[in-house]
Amino acid sequence: MVTNVFDSKGRLALGSQYAGRTALVIVREDGSILIEPAAVIPEQEVWLYANPVALERVREGLREARDHQFAQPAPDLKADDEMFSTELR
Repeated sequence: MVTNVFDSKGRLALGSQYAGRTALVIVREDGSILIEPAAVIPEQEVWLYANPVALERVREGLREARDHQFAQPAPDLKADDEMFSTELR
C-alpha cells in the first residue's frame, strides 16, 4: 500500500507506468475510489464484440491475412468498383 496526496487541483500521481493509459474511476457511496485500467471500444464497434460469430469471422480473416492466405482467384476489385460506383449514381 502506498500513501499519496491529491494536489491543489484534485489530481493524484500514480507513476509513469500509468502515463497515457485509460482508466475507469469509480467513486463508491462510502467515498472510496476505485481506479481500474480499461480499454474503450468505439460505440459503432460495440456490436462486433456483442456478436461472437461475427467477431470470430473477423479474427479468422485477420489470421488468414497475416498468414498470406488469400482467396483464389483474387477478387476483381476493378469490377467491384465499377459495380458500386454505378449503383451510387
